[in-house]
Amino acid sequence: MTTPAVDDDDHGGTLSRREYHHHQPPAPPSSSAREKIEARSDDSELSDLTDNTTKQNLAQETTTPAQHGHDDDEGHEPPKSELPFSKARCIALVATVTGASFLNTLSGQAVVIILPTIGRDLGIPDTRLQWIVSAYSLTFGCFLLLWGRIADIYGKRRMFIWGSAWFAMTMLVNPFLPNEIAFDLFRGLSGLGAAANVPTAIGILGTTFRPGKAKNYAFSCYSAGAPVGAVFGNLLAGFVSEYTSWKWVFVIMGLLAVIVTVAAFFILPPPNHTLHDEGVTAKNSVDWLGAVLVTVGLLALLFALTQGNVVGWRTPWIPVLIVVSVILVTMFVFWQRHLEKTKKRAPIMKVSIFHSTQFSAAMAIMALFFSSFNGLLVYATYFYQDFQGLSTLQTTLRFLPTGIVGVLTALVVSQLLARVPTYLLLAVGTFCVSISSILFAAPIPPETSYWAYGFPAMVLSVFGADTTWPSLILFTSHSLPQSDQALGGALVNSMGQVGRAIGLAVATAIQTAVMARDRGVDVEDAGPVIPWDPASLAGLRAADWWNFALGCAAFVVVLVAFRGSGIIGKAGVVKAQRGPVGGDDAVADSKGDGGIKV
Repeated sequence: MTTPAVDDDDHGGTLSRREYHHHQPPAPPSSSAREKIEARSDDSELSDLTDNTTKQNLAQETTTPAQHGHDDDEGHEPPKSELPFSKARCIALVATVTGASFLNTLSGQAVVIILPTIGRDLGIPDTRLQWIVSAYSLTFGCFLLLWGRIADIYGKRRMFIWGSAWFAMTMLVNPFLPNEIAFDLFRGLSGLGAAANVPTAIGILGTTFRPGKAKNYAFSCYSAGAPVGAVFGNLLAGFVSEYTSWKWVFVIMGLLAVIVTVAAFFILPPPNHTLHDEGVTAKNSVDWLGAVLVTVGLLALLFALTQGNVVGWRTPWIPVLIVVSVILVTMFVFWQRHLEKTKKRAPIMKVSIFHSTQFSAAMAIMALFFSSFNGLLVYATYFYQDFQGLSTLQTTLRFLPTGIVGVLTALVVSQLLARVPTYLLLAVGTFCVSISSILFAAPIPPETSYWAYGFPAMVLSVFGADTTWPSLILFTSHSLPQSDQALGGALVNSMGQVGRAIGLAVATAIQTAVMARDRGVDVEDAGPVIPWDPASLAGLRAADWWNFALGCAAFVVVLVAFRGSGIIGKAGVVKAQRGPVGGDDAVADSKGDGGIKV
């Protein structure tokens, strides 16, 4: 017998038995539907992304008005409450998991603002300064999928708590490290913690809330954590580093992470059941070989791209390392495909979910867009602090519009998701990010007023980011079954973080090459950005042209792959489910109104 999508074995929204019985049970399925369910009870393909016509018909037969987000044919009203449990508990849960988004953005934005200051104190040259950002992004991106699989085994709640605790510990240690290598290492270790709690937060929201207004608000609140984190990141980095030391920025972020950890421990309810309860362990079921292949491959690629600026691109081992990295990543893809076909062990990444053109396009958009947006923020910081010679506090004030506009945008987008087609939201978002980059790349005299180009660039960039981001994560959540919600959250974040790291490495290479050309020296002797130096300005603008190209590429992908797609933020159809309430086999595929093609 089918069960309503109210429970998941390891998400934070498990109903108590008393709460569960207060829900009106769905009507029993027809006899033909029951026969189909029994005949296919052992079919492991039920949770696959690409559903065939038979499964769609089965879903239609077994769906009841209580499971729809709209009225049925007879005009019955849907249930008044879409909440899986009490309103207060839902608010507390959403606020807690939003802490992951808040801390991730807070850390990223605060570090970007104080990046030049850290470099001067630790003696890090400009060509290697990006490692402070990239080390975090790379470990974040590489371990998202691995932690997502471990979360499936031990529970999302446990992984969220451990990830937040690890993030807190590394943040508190980071400022006391005396040299570049140790500092970069712990930045990478901080990324491990973020990789554990960010995707599990998305997975918790995706499996807790059914398609409809409640889910839209939950994801919009989660997305709002990013601009709020940007506001506090700017203020924290600017004021604290101006009047005390940049080290206190890390201490404060660590203490905030401790608060999120404690809140998660008390607010997120423990799961009733996990795969570990059935005897499944990470040692026997996690694809460790795949984790090594993708991590080493991406690390090798990033190392080659960054070191090319230091030792010169003609150094023989640079192209060799790039080729090796491509081979390792290719081996990872084929290995994942092999595991998925043979079913000997669960792959870190299901290659089959990329059979959907729109899903693949969404991942490409995430990588391109996030790379463009992050590159803009980093190079705007270099422009204000290193080229114009402004203080950290003055730079902070110029970044404030990103947070304020971001919060307002998140509130508006939460309403637009249920009213505006997805492709329009994505097109507007990627277009705005592209325009913000070109404002810094164009040959506008650098002494021009901030209000003429700097302010509109900040406003457009965050408006584009906070329009694109919730649209993509909600699309990902609607595209995948309940069993793959954590995987979807991991994938969308992984693509963004890896794109961010690689895009920044390429931008740095372009900047250094242009500076070296204009100064008439080799790349390895290009030197740092010098205040009001024409060669430095040319290098910064060249990097911003690269960021503009990335944004344009994302815009083109939206126009090609998402044109004609409908409104994803409306309540969708909850398909047939099988297995016990809260079991791993529970599937709640949804399809947004308006023809989202998955």
